Amino acid sequence: MELENKVLSRELQQHLYESELTLGTAESCTGGRIAEAIIATPGASEYFKGGIICYTDEIKTRLLNIDSKLIEEKNAVSEEVAIEMVKGAIETLNVDFAISATGFAGPGGGTKEIPIGTIWLACGNKDEIITHKLEEDEGRDVNLSVATSKAMQMIVKFIIDHEITKNS
Repeated sequence: MELENKVLSRELQQHLYESELTLGTAESCTGGRIAEAIIATPGASEYFKGGIICYTDEIKTRLLNIDSKLIEEKNAVSEEVAIEMVKGAIETLNVDFAISATGFAGPGGGTKEIPIGTIWLACGNKDEIITHKLEEDEGRDVNLSVATSKAMQMIVKFIIDHEITKNS
């Protein structure tokens, strides 16, 4: 999957390098792995502004401005929180696009309602956000690797589907 992420990183570069469009991340369970995949291609600093590792609910609320009531009501591992993480990253990092990941990668942390291996991914811009739910538990390392690759696939497809320039 590392090779696939490098290919996807290169594809991101092809779409963002000269466009003046920017990208950021808000990562919980993936702990920076998505950001690491993005910067695998030299020159990523032209479009990747940075990422927020929001491993705790406190950081989700403080840095991404996610309502703590939403986290209490839906759980941090939810589609709603993944969406709010994208919105928060766009605002906090002042970027055009953002990716988020929140989940229970394992080996602990899951519940009966939200088992280990459940990871919500989201990406988008200020106008549209798409989500994807991973539900397979293949062990922590594989879960995180799969989530990173899927997030990269999602953002590349989203950017291609929404090909715009900063001035349009």
